[in-house]
Amino acid sequence: MKTISVVSPCYNEEDNVAVCYDTVKALFENELPDYNYEHIFIDNASNDGTVEVLRGIAEQDPNVKIVVNARNFGVFRSTFNGLRYATGDAIVVLLPVDLQDPPEMIPEFVQLWENGYDVVAGARNTREEGFFFRTARKFFYRTINSLSDVEMEPNVGEFQLVDRRVLDAVLAHNDHYPYIRGIIASCGFRRVIVPYTWKARKRGLSKHNMGALTDQALNAIFAFTRAPMRFCTLSGLVIAICCILFSIFSVIAYLVSPDQAPRGTMTIIVSLFFLSGVQLLFIGMLGEYITSIHNQVRGGPIVIEQEKINIDTPDTSEAKSSA
Repeated sequence: MKTISVVSPCYNEEDNVAVCYDTVKALFENELPDYNYEHIFIDNASNDGTVEVLRGIAEQDPNVKIVVNARNFGVFRSTFNGLRYATGDAIVVLLPVDLQDPPEMIPEFVQLWENGYDVVAGARNTREEGFFFRTARKFFYRTINSLSDVEMEPNVGEFQLVDRRVLDAVLAHNDHYPYIRGIIASCGFRRVIVPYTWKARKRGLSKHNMGALTDQALNAIFAFTRAPMRFCTLSGLVIAICCILFSIFSVIAYLVSPDQAPRGTMTIIVSLFFLSGVQLLFIGMLGEYITSIHNQVRGGPIVIEQEKINIDTPDTSEAKSSA
């Protein structure tokens, strides 16, 4: 029997983890009885009762594996680390415990995988969320696709089922801040997109605020595009040309009509503040790249684990410590 791995990161989700576990278990028992499964929960140092609930579940069901992080390392780092413990023939990269991405899509994903697709990606074509967030997400995907060397399907997140060889290719990336959906897209392989409705959260509060989403968006842009640096180069060239043209215009205006030519005080002040703002913008962009480089070359594990339950994989630990 083939095995399907399901990875679910969580943080302060004591109201949702048991529901998520029960839903996935019932789904495999009723709709995918010919498959084994493992459900890997990655806890990001929750300070409520999430770990206690998970520990109780794992004691009753050996198919449940748990990794408890020493602190909150963020959803991308913790999920990427959790994928290292997946042993299945196919892997659901991220199933959120709030079930906003519907687990009932998994049987369809598995069927498409059996039909030969290496990547079955869910696309959130309909979102049960506010107008502001919908608009911001559309703007982000249009921006990243217009700038990136890798085409990323709009509305596709980490709710994807990938073949084992795709996961091996993903895990071969040594990225300190992995943008998982971008890495999967950059790997290639045969892919199919399945649209679905992204549901509103029923229990608890979302941990993805505007600051976290902005950080993820900037990480995607700086990790998968060269556009910011090219923007700096082209902007500098345009500004230099404009300054030269303005200088020529000023000289001509002075020669033609000395009394009407600008004396330069206001021009100097405006130019000074404008160029200072541009320089600060470019320095900030360079800072983003330098920070990413610094974090990458500094090394160390992307996640520090505090506890593992129902997991015994020393080879994975060795690989993780060398990453």
